[in-house]
Amino acid sequence: MENHKLGKIYAKLFNAFGPQHWWPGETPFEVAVGAVLTQNTNWGNVERAINNLKKARALDPFKIYRMSNERLAKLIKPSGYYNIKAERLKAFIRFLVEDYQGSMERMKKEETALLREKLLAVKGIGPETADSILLYALGKPVFVIDAYTKRVLSRHDILRADEPYSKYQEKFHKALIKDIKMFNEYHALLVKLGKDYCKPKPVCGECPLRADF
Repeated sequence: MENHKLGKIYAKLFNAFGPQHWWPGETPFEVAVGAVLTQNTNWGNVERAINNLKKARALDPFKIYRMSNERLAKLIKPSGYYNIKAERLKAFIRFLVEDYQGSMERMKKEETALLREKLLAVKGIGPETADSILLYALGKPVFVIDAYTKRVLSRHDILRADEPYSKYQEKFHKALIKDIKMFNEYHALLVKLGKDYCKPKPVCGECPLRADF
């Protein structure tokens, strides 16, 4: 029953909102940088930080690799928690440069489960950030779980809110065909639903899911 619900939720959200064109980014590397910087902030702040890197001609793995933490922190300041995020971004860049010669294409060739394990071993990269890099930057069929996803599914009695990340991800992986484009779209649609309707104080009367759930 829950598997049927997940398919139905996707169809209703897509019909209501249409394609979301997410994740914004001109290159896989830019998307990966955004995935690290978006922790605990909104996308508008991340865009400003990435624009600073572009203006400084520093949106390049080797330039960031050689850059001091202090300079990097100054450039990404709009993203918030900039000293912590500078350390986390540098840790990811070290991994990219030292393990994959700075190439996202080389990283993409790594087997998905092994690469996910390696990403999770990088300081400051948790499951949501790792999976965002895998799905959005590298085109791997991995479903991203975030606070919006947990809120929507728990309110529709599919899983409890306190279930671990892995349990939510397993639910999607078992219920749906592992299609990269659909995983991308579904996650983006859940984010839109969570921002616009399934808020901490929900707007249920106007929610696209109100009729059947």
